Amino acid sequence: MTLTVRDFRAADAESVAAARRSAFPYLVTTPRTVVWAVESAPVARHYRLLVAEADGEVVGASEVGVFHDSDEPGLAFANTTVSARARGRGAGSALVTAAEEYLAGLGTAKVFAWTLDEPGAVTFAERRGYRRGRASRVQRLDLTAAALPPLNAGGLPDGVELRTAADFADDPRPLYEADVECTRDEPGDVATTRPPYAEWLAATWEHPALDRELTSVAVVDGAVASYSVAHTDGRGRYWSGMTGTLRAFRGRGLAKLAKNDSLHRARSAGCREAFTGNDGDNEPMLAINKWFGYEPAHMEWRYVRELSA
Repeated sequence: MTLTVRDFRAADAESVAAARRSAFPYLVTTPRTVVWAVESAPVARHYRLLVAEADGEVVGASEVGVFHDSDEPGLAFANTTVSARARGRGAGSALVTAAEEYLAGLGTAKVFAWTLDEPGAVTFAERRGYRRGRASRVQRLDLTAAALPPLNAGGLPDGVELRTAADFADDPRPLYEADVECTRDEPGDVATTRPPYAEWLAATWEHPALDRELTSVAVVDGAVASYSVAHTDGRGRYWSGMTGTLRAFRGRGLAKLAKNDSLHRARSAGCREAFTGNDGDNEPMLAINKWFGYEPAHMEWRYVRELSA
């Protein structure tokens, strides 16, 4: 077998998307999102998408870059995926080695990587010197059978309206302000700074998987208070990109209202499966998703390695 690691080409998009779906079937991944990630990455992220080619066929990929928006310098990521049928043939090791060499050349101190909670994946990471960090719990809801709460049963609370992201097409800045605040409050390994509005537009608002008609927004007296982001892949899969409530409006059930509205919209649009991922310490969202009927599907671990070691 001839194995080569090289930079991504647009013609590789379908193979990379297929490899990711085989390893992470719950993610919204399409050839378009693969190409978009490469073309739209900020220069400061030093983003590269490396692919492993075995006998002329792309069998895996590693997305590599630095957390340019982190409060702490020297932090990077390298998330590697190998097609299920091609594992055990050296592609993963070759990709990780190439990724680490690239990041070391940038002066990176730590590299973070997501790993499925599977014996082979965990052993692979730990043998390469990675240590386990935070857990992320992926949950699934069967939209074809789910008993979602009725829409707006008893009417909405006084002053509350439900809108969609599409209603903010002319001026999405209120959604930007809400997303910045809520994202800062999410538990995680890497604290980030406030992104410039233009960068948020490119990375979040223009994301090709974002479904603005299915993304629901709870507005209180005209102000954005809570929202639930929907990503879809055109294959019946729905991923909750983010559900958040601004601090001033928490404790009023608005996240449930927004997410319930989004899930109903998704089912009406033909989505069959809804997935979401939550940090293992995010008890409020874990409780909300359990209330909706989500069931555990997978668990991932965030691994980290000191490159200087």
